[in-house]
Amino acid sequence: MNPFQKGFIEGIIPPKPMTVSEWSDKHRRLSSKGSSEPGPWRTSRTPYLKEPMDCLSVTNTDVERVVLMFGSQLGKTEMGINFLLYTIDHCPAPILCVAASLDMVKRMSRQRLEPAFEETPVIKAKIAPQRSRDASNSMFIKEFANGILLLTGSNSPAGLRSAPVRYLFLDEIDSYPIDVATSGGVSEGDPCELAIKRTSTFSRRKILMTSTPTTKDFSRVENELRASDMRKFWVKAPCCGKYQTLVWGQMKWENRDASTAKYECVHCGERFDETHKTSMLREGEWRAEKPMTRKTAGFQMSSLYSPAGWLNWPELVEEFLRSKDDAPLFKTFVNTRLAETFDESYQSQLSAEALLKRCEKYLPGTIPEDVLFLVMGVDIQGGGGTKDERIEVSTWGIAPEEHMYLIQHDVIYGDPNQGTVWEGLDILLTNEYEHPNGGKLKAECCAIDTGGLATQAVYNYCRQRQGLGVIGIKGSSQSGKPAIGRGSRVDLNYRGRAIKKGVVVYMVGSDTIKDVLFARLKFNNKLHFHAQTEEAWFKQFTGERRVLKKNGRGTEYVQKKNQNVEALDCAVYAFAALNHLYQRFPRGKIYEIFTNRLLKSVKSDKNNVKDAKINTSAQRNYVNSW
Repeated sequence: MNPFQKGFIEGIIPPKPMTVSEWSDKHRRLSSKGSSEPGPWRTSRTPYLKEPMDCLSVTNTDVERVVLMFGSQLGKTEMGINFLLYTIDHCPAPILCVAASLDMVKRMSRQRLEPAFEETPVIKAKIAPQRSRDASNSMFIKEFANGILLLTGSNSPAGLRSAPVRYLFLDEIDSYPIDVATSGGVSEGDPCELAIKRTSTFSRRKILMTSTPTTKDFSRVENELRASDMRKFWVKAPCCGKYQTLVWGQMKWENRDASTAKYECVHCGERFDETHKTSMLREGEWRAEKPMTRKTAGFQMSSLYSPAGWLNWPELVEEFLRSKDDAPLFKTFVNTRLAETFDESYQSQLSAEALLKRCEKYLPGTIPEDVLFLVMGVDIQGGGGTKDERIEVSTWGIAPEEHMYLIQHDVIYGDPNQGTVWEGLDILLTNEYEHPNGGKLKAECCAIDTGGLATQAVYNYCRQRQGLGVIGIKGSSQSGKPAIGRGSRVDLNYRGRAIKKGVVVYMVGSDTIKDVLFARLKFNNKLHFHAQTEEAWFKQFTGERRVLKKNGRGTEYVQKKNQNVEALDCAVYAFAALNHLYQRFPRGKIYEIFTNRLLKSVKSDKNNVKDAKINTSAQRNYVNSW
């Protein structure tokens, strides 16, 4: 049969009906550039992907939209690529693939799509190799017989307003901006809706939306999942044979030892390890929690289902133990491993009245036994003749595992541009506190806010007291910033060059620190308050809440109406001071270092370290040679 006859026959005979999973098992080849297991695709390796893939098949007319709210290490992106390749080969039509940004599109094209085209013979024969001068096959456009694949970022309104498409793949939709705008600042609206409108002219369209979730009530993929039939994967327990979904609350281990991780059956209570996972996945099934609406099938799955050899249960437990006391890390664990949204509403639910009940028995100005060193946070109010001019100072004690004890909060009234208030701060800065087990402590680092109307006065104070651990800081409300960044010199000579021993100002991630502090109030007991902490102080400490930004792009902290927040600001600056000490001392040894310093202080007082009664279990962990 000559090529003309072959082409004619292929053009008039419709292809044999085939699902996405069947096509993938027959044709798909995984590349070593984007997969840890290169070679032929096997749906049996990830059985839970078969049903979502088959919902995207042209043979399935009941489902128009598929939503995946998955944890990481489950194969959702590779499934999306299977969908793209299937449509190119089996049912060609215009396709649009949207990633979070144009940079992510470039990364996906180079690491995922190009290798997939090259390794899969039936696709390689239909798409020519990429050439810089070939407009039909560039990084953002792939032409093939009877169709075209367009790739764009969610931050590109021009790409989202492209030609009509029948198939749409929206990857990691929670990373998309809430509102996309043109270069001129003109709002275009929600990027997902813009892209979906491109499919409205096709009656048998298919839309795939995938993502790990983010924040509760702000997660796009969670909202899409709620509008679906909400399917969850049920597996048969090897102990009693009864079906159940895998949930984190049933994961058990002994004495913080992740290697002992086992799953406790919700029916019979017997525990089993993940050697049974392969058979459990093979016999598993998706079950919908409600009837389908809008022809949308929704699938939710945590990383507990990750196939054997990918991400195991002990690794998940180890990650949990490492993150549970750190709000940003714990949020990442909840989002990317448990495939659940993170609820930040706990912060707005904190009340001064409730926190009053958490006051402990130690008195202000006294040091609890566990405390090894002190830090201070200073907030500047007024300057330049304004009312209520003052500086407020919080002294916090730091104990192992980053427990923080409020030692005292002081207010020094006066104009910050005058010397009197700074003399008062000198007294607090150089004050030595008696440790209950002997020895003395004083502030190791003092962080002072340089913003406001007394910036130069703060610079002068910091310049003269650098040897006492005083640093200048400036808050940043930009999300994702580190607790404290690298310092920049602000003292310049007549040539505009930084003076070698001039003032250094450090940028502080205020919102990052607030997330940590508020989460520690919610999830553990690492913040401690002395017996006389007043309700007014707690009102200041809880005087801000997270809200949606006016432009709709993320959240931010705003001050509650008619509420001062100096106590919160001072706590933020004290935490920044602690993180500055981490820049000076190894994080893993800082408590051992300050324990030894306290020992020397005790020795100087009693001339015999053996008489010291530093006997708390937390401190004893760091000193083994006494």
